[in-house]
Amino acid sequence: MGRIIKADFHIHSCLSPCGDLSMSPSVIVDYLKQRNVKLAALTDHNSSLNCKAFAECCVKNDIIPLFGMELQTQEEIHLLCLFDNLEISEKFSNEIYDLLPPIPNNPEKMGDQVYVDSEENILGEVEKYLVTSADLSIDDAVEFVHKLGGIAIPAHADRSAFSLTSQFGMITDGNWDAVELVNLQNAPEHIKSTYPLTSSSDAHYIEHIARRTFNLEIQEDSLVKTDKFANINEVKKALEKLIVKNLNLQ
Repeated sequence: MGRIIKADFHIHSCLSPCGDLSMSPSVIVDYLKQRNVKLAALTDHNSSLNCKAFAECCVKNDIIPLFGMELQTQEEIHLLCLFDNLEISEKFSNEIYDLLPPIPNNPEKMGDQVYVDSEENILGEVEKYLVTSADLSIDDAVEFVHKLGGIAIPAHADRSAFSLTSQFGMITDGNWDAVELVNLQNAPEHIKSTYPLTSSSDAHYIEHIARRTFNLEIQEDSLVKTDKFANINEVKKALEKLIVKNLNLQ
């Protein structure tokens, strides 16, 4: 048996306009450490520009990072897209940015979209408004993520907005690596035996960090690569073990 660790795969930073400006990568990592989260992903809306700073802060604080975004698809479904490599995450981010509509952000009305370094210095602002739909279907998005070696997880799939349930009326089948739920106890029977189920904070404010987490059984010597980042293949293996545990959900 491996080690059980706490994970949070859904966290927004000051790059997301609906997030708090105080949510710098360094502050996020401080709170993750306080709340004993060992494996975490930064998932801003449609961009991964703060992932480099997040990676640096995680490595300094013995937290294992994943990188990516919460992608909004053509269908207005939110999809967590996770990678274990900064360059790949950046490539994906650039591709998605080109697929966003040319709507300029208005910080006064929509919120700030700043990317920073690990010491909270502002490096720049994103011009396009990030909380819009990319010109990419959910099926094509999942295929793209997998082509780059990443993990695709429909976000808050049981929620009444920007989810599989809100757009399709139910949690539909797909090539998902897992399904994120707000309430694991109310997981529909038809997905318990099919997909790993996760629950993460979707934190936009400091007090929300790790408000929802899930446990993974991992082999720590193989989970962490030499760069101190997570090994995505080991994360996939750990997620697959959750399917058996799903059957015990009441």
